[in-house]
Formats: sequence, structure tokens, C-alpha cells
Amino acid sequence: QAAKMKLKHNINPVLLQFINFIILVYSFVTYIPWYIFSGSRQAIAKAKQVKAKPVNNKPGAAYRSVNSLHCLASVLYPGCDTLDKVFKYAKTKFKDKKLLGTREILKEEDEIQPSGKVFKKVILGKYTWLSYEDVYIKAVNFGNGLAVLGQQPKTNIAIFCETRAEWMIAAQACFMCNYQLVTLYATLGGPAIVHGLNETEVTTIITSKELMQTKLKEIVSQVPLLRHIITVDGKPTTWSEFPKGVIVHTMASVQAMGAKADTGNKQQARPVPSDIAVIMYTSGSTGVPKGVMISHCNIIAGITGMAERIPNLGEKDIYIGYLPLAHVLELSAELVCLSHGCRIGYSSPQTLADQSSKIKKGSKGDVTTLKPTLMAAVPEIMDRIYKNVMNKVNEMTSFQRNLFILAYNYKMEQISKGYTTPLCDSLIFRKVRMLLGGKIRILLCGGAPLSAATQRFMNICFCCPVGQGYGLTESAGAGTITEVWDYTTGRVGAPLVCCEIKLLNWEEGGYYNTDKPYPRGEVLIGGQNVTVGYYKNEVRTKKDFTVDENGQRWLHTGDIGEFHQDGCLKIIDRKKDLVKLQAGEYVSLGKVEAALKNLPLVDNICVYASSFHSYVIGFVVPNQKELAELARKKGFKGTWEEICNSPEMEKEVLKVLAEAAMAANLEKFEIPVKIRLSPDPWTPETGLVTDAFKLKRKELTAYYQMDIDRMYGKNVK
Repeated sequence: QAAKMKLKHNINPVLLQFINFIILVYSFVTYIPWYIFSGSRQAIAKAKQVKAKPVNNKPGAAYRSVNSLHCLASVLYPGCDTLDKVFKYAKTKFKDKKLLGTREILKEEDEIQPSGKVFKKVILGKYTWLSYEDVYIKAVNFGNGLAVLGQQPKTNIAIFCETRAEWMIAAQACFMCNYQLVTLYATLGGPAIVHGLNETEVTTIITSKELMQTKLKEIVSQVPLLRHIITVDGKPTTWSEFPKGVIVHTMASVQAMGAKADTGNKQQARPVPSDIAVIMYTSGSTGVPKGVMISHCNIIAGITGMAERIPNLGEKDIYIGYLPLAHVLELSAELVCLSHGCRIGYSSPQTLADQSSKIKKGSKGDVTTLKPTLMAAVPEIMDRIYKNVMNKVNEMTSFQRNLFILAYNYKMEQISKGYTTPLCDSLIFRKVRMLLGGKIRILLCGGAPLSAATQRFMNICFCCPVGQGYGLTESAGAGTITEVWDYTTGRVGAPLVCCEIKLLNWEEGGYYNTDKPYPRGEVLIGGQNVTVGYYKNEVRTKKDFTVDENGQRWLHTGDIGEFHQDGCLKIIDRKKDLVKLQAGEYVSLGKVEAALKNLPLVDNICVYASSFHSYVIGFVVPNQKELAELARKKGFKGTWEEICNSPEMEKEVLKVLAEAAMAANLEKFEIPVKIRLSPDPWTPETGLVTDAFKLKRKELTAYYQMDIDRMYGKNVK
């Protein structure tokens, strides 16, 4: 496995022998003091331990973490069985500690690009902080202010806003007053937003000035029940074409109303554990978004499980929040931090690093200013960092590049044995580490599978463990997370202490929980974190959720997994992705994509197969730099569009894909035979991928229908 992921160098063989000899002597001399003084011995021992076991020895038995074999965990702190109690507990414990941080905007400028496009650039100042006490008071006032506007307990209220401190304050206000918070991604398209707002019958929506102007303005007339819009960032410029009967408030004015209000009779509105805390709309890879109803006890069980996998979590930690809070991964991660005394500094994908698109050249990105110790990322972002660093390595002088590659390969070997490499870390990888601020101790990854190459790269260059997690909105984000000392790749870890996981036979795909060497089947998650179901969608709820004879809820995930000897889960397939070719072979589209997605040449790929044909085809978003270089090598001249539309370049890219597919041991019938190169990237705005950058197969198929017909040799008019 490791040999495949090593980087290739071009060093004189004699010199290489000498270098290897030096490394050997160095390893030998440093091994003894390292073995005596470092804590890594325990880490190696822990990595080899069994992490989860089946509760009995029947096939299909549920696996539980060894730390919760007899009883699943469901409460973070004694007596704190609802989210308002958790926050109150944290506020009492960490009173004056900093909680939420935001950078002030010093200056905004428009920068005109050579192409004539205008890019907005910002210069940002220091982080300013609100303490636990400050946030608590703001939330209490906001909740009371909403009551003044007529919001009743157990009714819905929507938030449609970027990730920021006000989002968390609004959420805490709703948890205290037992309002059901409806969350919608800021990047959802108009029809999906209208569907969510009308299905939940909200009268109030919390948003930002920018989203109000860009997204809400066009659709307000299609949401007849809407009465109040609250902007979190000050007074919007009024517009005349606003429907009658809708009032715009600022968050500050609602908080002022709440501070004045008489709250003598507030006590009875407090939530109970089974009350719904959040109705989270997930951008389905198929069709209209579904609202997942998540109760207070679901979220608390989920964050209890997650917190147990982060060692020494506490007041010294700083978390950087930049993923959408409307996503269960980000909301859970921030609630874990809030309940453990960590600070949360807010950011955005456009201002995250010094190189980010909105940061003015020469000024500091958010990670450099904040220096976080914890960070969550989706594979899409990690893959981007991986490719950027690798491009930089390729631009180095031959000496620098070979030095980097030697250190990289040396450290990969050391890591796979469970050893550390302090010298390489401080001399070679420090610079790469500084890209994320230099203080990251754990990177949490979820949302989609992370490739082994990217995970290894993160371990090596950022000198920290990458915790890979697996969970769904339907399981309140909780399922499994790898342990920090587990340096194996491609697995998602053992079940969290709050839930248990069993594998159900799936005959059509040929997966059975009696398979050898590893039991395989559809992943079912059971526990207090399994949610109540889909909002106003009884049929779908009955299909995806079941209750067993002990009254325990189980979620049928549609993912196919296998359990390894040590109780860790690996996701190996997806039920929906299976297509039967004309000759009867089954092709897993996700498996083929995973094998090809990490080529430097590929920014994104969608594989397509049809039961009426005998071969697989694909759509590829090529990496501009790599494809331009390949075209130059092959002597092909033309614009970017011409390169992408050239049958000659399609053939060249196909060769590269076929080589990678062979290296990944794909079957011959799984390798794409024809492809279409897309000159434009797929973004959530195009509607071709979800907000977590998962492929929307139905939309991609419709978008490329003419190409599909062409590649399958139908007569295109």
C-alpha cells in the first residue's frame, strides 16, 4: 500500500545508496532515546488494539465500541439532557472564557483581473471575541425578542445564512425557547429554498444582507406565509418591490425588544429531550431536499460520541469554523467545542488561507491569524490543498524537490510503523504546516470518502492525525470516527460510543455478513443519535428507518461496508451507485470514481453506465494546468475550450485514466472507454454537485445527455 503512494524522485543510484545509509544510521541512533522518551510506544500499542466488537457471535450482530460494549453513551454531562441545559452548564463553567471570534473588516477593494473580471478583495484585522457569558445573554435576548414578534414554542423558524457567530447565537436562542430551527444551505437553488420554507410553513427567516439581496429577493413572493425577515448584519438598503406584509428587522433590534420584554412567564417553554431541535434540509443527491427532524437527545448523543474520539479536548483548543453550519458535520463539531470550553473562530472558504480568493495579496488569511488547533474539512478541500502543494513541489529546483520527496517517503515509512519524525517535521514540513497556521493537532474529515493518497499526504505534511468520520444527517452526523493513533488509510474507524452498527445482507449486490475474510453488507446505524425521520414524509421515513424488538431505532444508510478484525469499518460501495451492464457485470460508479479522482489531471469525474450498453463512459473536469501541459507535450495548440473539445486530447486523457485504473486493480469492464472533457468546473451554483460537492447524478446525466448519446453511438440530430 505505502509503496504505491510514494513520490518518484530522480536521484543518482550511488548517491541514493549513500543517502539511505545515512538515514539508516540516523534512524538507529535516534531510535533508542525516542523509544524511551516519547509516548509513541503507547500509541503503537493502541493502534494495534481491537476497537470494537460484535455484541454476540451470530452473523449480522451489532458492533459496539469497546468503551461502550454494555451500554451506549447518550449524555454529555449528568442532567444535561437538552441543548439549552448543555449551554447553561458550559456558560457557568467557562463564564468569561472566549467563545466566538470574528475578524473585523478593515478595507474592501475591487481588483480588476487581466480578463476584465472584478474580484472583491478584503483586508481583515484581528479576531474580536465574545465570551460564553456574552453569547448567552445575546441568545436569551434574541429568543425573547422572537417571542415578542409572535414566535411560539414548538413552531418552525428558518435560518438561511453563512457560517458566522450570529448563526450560533440564533441557534442557541431557538434551543432555549424550544423553537424548531429549520436550516437551509446558503448555496441551495431558488426552487429548493422555496420548497423548504413552504413545507415548514415558517413565518420568520433569519438571514444576511447579502443573501437577502442575492437569493431571497427573487423568491419572497413565492413564500406566502412569510412575515418577518431578520438580517444578522445590520440594516439592509430597502427595496421597493418587496411584497406587502413582510417586515425586515435587524438582529440587534430584535435583541433590544427581547431585553425590554417582560419574561416572567417564560419557564414553561423549555424543551424536553424528545422535542425537535433542528429540521435540517439535506441537499439530496436526488430530487428535492428532505428535511431531517433532529431532536435534542439525538444531537446530544451524537456530540457525546464525537467528543470521546478527540483526546484532551478542552480550553486550550481553538477551532476554525468555515464549513456551512447548515451541514450536520459543522454544527456538531461546533457544539462539541462549545460544550468543552474551546474557542470557535469564524472564517469562510474564500478567506481561509493567505492564498484564498478574497484575501488581498500580502495580507493574512484566517488560519494565519487564528492559528487553530482543530479543523474540520471536506475531502474536496483537502484534495485542493494536496494538489496545490504538489504543484508547488513540481515547481521547485531539482535539489529542493528531491529533498522533499526523500523526506516524504522516509516519513511515510516511519508513520506506517507508528514512529514519529521530529527532525523532518521541523526542517522540511514546517512550511507546509504553516499553510493551516502551524498549530493544527487534529484534522477532522467527513462528508465523503477521503482518498488514501490525500489522507497520507495530510498525515505527513501537516504532521497531525487525520480523523476520518462517517455519519449522515439522519444519524445526527454520528456513526464512526477513526482514532487519532490509527494511521491506516481508507477506513472510517470504529462505531462511536453513542451508537452500534450492524451489516445487513444485500443479495442483489452479492454482499453478505457471513463473507470471509470480512463480513460485508448494508450499514445500519442504531442508537440515540438516530433521528426522528423526515419532515412530513412518512413514506420515506418508513423506508429508511426501522425499530427493532427492543424499541431501538435503526437507520438504513444505503452504504455498503465491511468490518475488519479490529472492529473498524470500511465503506466499500453504495447501493444506489450499482449499474448492471448489458453483459450482466455490475459496475459500482463510486468505486471507479474513487480510483481515478486523485490523478493530478483530474479535478472531478463522474462515471456513467447504462444497462443497454456494454461499456462505461465518463465526464471529466480536467485540471487546467495539467491538461494544458499535456496538450503542449503532444503539440496541440488551441484555447482551453478547443483543448477540451478535441477528440485527440480525449484519447490522451483516456490513456492516463486507463493506466490509473489498471494500477488500482479495476476490472476491464469498469474502465471508462469514452469520455467528455468539461471546460467548466462543477460547483454547487451550477446545480451539478451538492454543497458537500457530491455528484448529483440525475442532473449531470441531463446536462450531458447529448454527449452520452454521442459516446454510446446514437445518432445525434
